[in-house]
Amino acid sequence: MFAPPAAPARPHKAAPPARVPTRLVAALCTACFFLGVCVINRYWTVPELPDCRNKANSDNPGVVMNQASQTREVIIALDRTISDIEMRLAAARTMQARSQGLSPSDSGGDQGNMRPRLFFVMGIVTTFANRKRRDSIRQTWLPQGEHLQRLEKEKGIVIRFVIGRSANASPESEVERAIAAEDKEYNDILRLDHVEGNGSLPSKIQTFLSTALSTWDADFYVKVDDDVHVNIGITRSILARHRSKPRVYIGCMKSGPVIDKNESKYYEPDHWKFGTEGNNYFRHATRQLYAVTRDLATYITANRHILHKYSNEDVSFGSWLIGLDVEHVDERSLCCGTPPDCEWKAQAGNPCAASFDWNCTGICNPVERMEEVHRRCWEGHVADLQAQF
Repeated sequence: MFAPPAAPARPHKAAPPARVPTRLVAALCTACFFLGVCVINRYWTVPELPDCRNKANSDNPGVVMNQASQTREVIIALDRTISDIEMRLAAARTMQARSQGLSPSDSGGDQGNMRPRLFFVMGIVTTFANRKRRDSIRQTWLPQGEHLQRLEKEKGIVIRFVIGRSANASPESEVERAIAAEDKEYNDILRLDHVEGNGSLPSKIQTFLSTALSTWDADFYVKVDDDVHVNIGITRSILARHRSKPRVYIGCMKSGPVIDKNESKYYEPDHWKFGTEGNNYFRHATRQLYAVTRDLATYITANRHILHKYSNEDVSFGSWLIGLDVEHVDERSLCCGTPPDCEWKAQAGNPCAASFDWNCTGICNPVERMEEVHRRCWEGHVADLQAQF
């Protein structure tokens, strides 16, 4: 007798996976967090804030000086990096301009727009007190009204009086209201972010270059004093001869003695840098009128915070270029004397671009004599006048 077959085994349901308790997960996360903090603290040391524990170091002059020196080195390195970037950007803009005949506007509110390349920008450096000088120039050699606009549009020449701001820069101050009214009347003034009367003419020249570069794109940037007579046509022909060169410094070159006597007007506090007593300065253009190409103006602007400023403007400007691969052009027609000197040279076929008196470092009594100098030194022919405008 056979036993009945056993019933097939019922499949067992798989047991659910074991679960990690919530508290254990929280504890594990917390442990990982603190482990990460420990690792970071080991390899990333955060400098401690000054407190009482560091008082011993702060009282140690050697430690303080070392920290200050390190900070200064970092700042200098950063400045050099910024200057290098600015120069590379300026060079890129210059290459683009030369390839297209145009250049991008440097002003922040005009990004993307294109502006034509001008011939030169001339800045007539003046002060608040020299209103009569400006008027004498306006009445003689500076074109006015429509002529000034045509000169810019047709010849690519921009001429502006260059002036900073007063120590009290409020629009309600008397000098600020006066200069604003004058600019509204003539529209020939370029205002600078520079305080007038602080004795830092080299800084004013640097600010002029940076402001002019950001406002106009030109082949040359020219500086002239407000007590000098300028023949615009002759100046234009001089600059045209060097227009294809990238780095040119044009002026009436000189090399005078370094003044180490404190009572002198031209005393140089840094006279010891130029060697022994009796030495001369390096060659540089006289301050009455000089010009530089766009590349050099860009270089000075980009490095203005590290370029040394001597007591004399023309020496300072020359020092900024002395170590560069720059062509110095000694143009004697930029430093003619007043009549009869300029008359004799014009009759000999060598008309002057700029005239002034050496003993006055400008035209003596410029307000009274500017008209006479203009009449006697300017070529003054109708044909030349028509060609100029």
